Amino acid sequence: MTNSIEDLAKAKAFLIIGSNTTEQHPIIGAGVKRAVRRGAKLIVADPRRIELARMSSLHLMQRPGSDIALLNGLCHVIIREGLYDKAFVADRTEGFEEMKAVVDKYTPAYVAEITGIPAEDIQAAARCYATSKPAAILYSMGITQHACGHATVMAIANLAMLCGNLGVEGGGVNPLRGQNNVQGACDMGGLPDVFPGYQKVADPILRAKMETAWGTPLSDKPGLTVVEMMNAAHTGKLKAMYIMGENPLVTDPDLNHVEEALKRLDFLVIQDIFFTETAALADVILPAAAFAEKDGTFSNTERRVQLVRKAVEPPGEAKPDWQIISAIAGRLAGDKGSWEYDSSAAIMAEAAAITPQYAGISHKRLENGGIQWPCPSADHPGTKILHLGKFSRGLGKFMAVESIPPAELPDAEYPLTLTTGRRLQHYHSGSMTHRVAGLNTLLPEERMEIHPADAEPLGLADGDMALIASRRGQVTARVQRTDRIKPGVVFMTFHFPETAVNLLTIAMLDPVAKIPEYKATAVRVTRVRS
Repeated sequence: MTNSIEDLAKAKAFLIIGSNTTEQHPIIGAGVKRAVRRGAKLIVADPRRIELARMSSLHLMQRPGSDIALLNGLCHVIIREGLYDKAFVADRTEGFEEMKAVVDKYTPAYVAEITGIPAEDIQAAARCYATSKPAAILYSMGITQHACGHATVMAIANLAMLCGNLGVEGGGVNPLRGQNNVQGACDMGGLPDVFPGYQKVADPILRAKMETAWGTPLSDKPGLTVVEMMNAAHTGKLKAMYIMGENPLVTDPDLNHVEEALKRLDFLVIQDIFFTETAALADVILPAAAFAEKDGTFSNTERRVQLVRKAVEPPGEAKPDWQIISAIAGRLAGDKGSWEYDSSAAIMAEAAAITPQYAGISHKRLENGGIQWPCPSADHPGTKILHLGKFSRGLGKFMAVESIPPAELPDAEYPLTLTTGRRLQHYHSGSMTHRVAGLNTLLPEERMEIHPADAEPLGLADGDMALIASRRGQVTARVQRTDRIKPGVVFMTFHFPETAVNLLTIAMLDPVAKIPEYKATAVRVTRVRS
């Protein structure tokens, strides 16, 4: 997030796009609801009538995968009507004319054809966002999990810069992270092309810095992303995998392909707190400690690094992840001493020494509360709002992006679009939440949401069982007829391994971010005869 969670209270308007905030991020969702009750305007862009849509000023039900067209359309109206922040654009940005030339054709009528949103609603949303400053944009995986996800994020940044909503309290571009500490994992180099602190492996100066710090030569070649790893395992180019805290046999796209890939590995190691579907294929399983069984830090969605303290001892042979990794790495290196740490605080000290954004952060300082990075020195208070006064690159750059359709569009054989997401009661693959009896009572099975206009011709009544098929696989699920979903679209979650929706999804990747397109899959639905 460019801004802080507390900033939500200062926003005069919100644009929430690709985020079912109250179910995916309920604490932040509650903050949005409080702000709206105090008078803030709310625009929700989602193909489903999520909870926040019920209290929104405008609900824009776009077709899955049409977000760039919508965002370009908002920019078009704001520029055409002279509602943009001319001083901000002139003083703090570049590339405006190039962006303006591209969005010029995205008239409300043209965008309505692509998105299915009435032209008058597009105009009303643009005026609301532009005239209610400061305005915050919140988005999540409904934006990023597309083959054009990185371009959509650029379109979001265009809209925020256009109205001067960056570097101000109550504004910002605020991606809501999808899993606990995914921010911290990325910060610490858990991406295939960077060292900690997003320092590129291809940069010879940064690479030399890391080689000096770690005392070993380092490659300048980026590694593979998750889907690329599965593809490499499938073809035999990748021989072994070490998977920590992830259950790809439920959560990755095109699961038949994933299962084949994992079975072709020579060696598979799983490190987790529970026995998962993926663990059933492992050669070695390493029991890890859960969050309350270890010391360390988590970095949350607002870049806040927070100290975690062990409350109970790990059960059995379970150990903290860092101890397991250190023990294995020391043996592989033939030099245990270089991998011996006496505490998680020592690891944080090393992280601070090589990561500019974390340079001023230590366990000792975190005893007094969390700190938001960047925190470049021990006397720095942390940074609540990014881009105050200027952008990290100097001028903010508008990026002209064209609308890119989903990789797989509905046709006569597969006439509906499946979009996936989460529900409040369960989390991710259910490896944790399915062990909670109360949650299973609240949500015992998967239900496919379908609009009555689509269900009626198929003879589907509420509670029927349906077969949902794509070009990659098929699953059965109970039907939930509802007008909260846009006609032509069906919705399912990936919480239930017995209804493994990712058997259906496509592994088409964003060319830059390499994120698969979970949110738009062409499917066929038929009634299961009893």
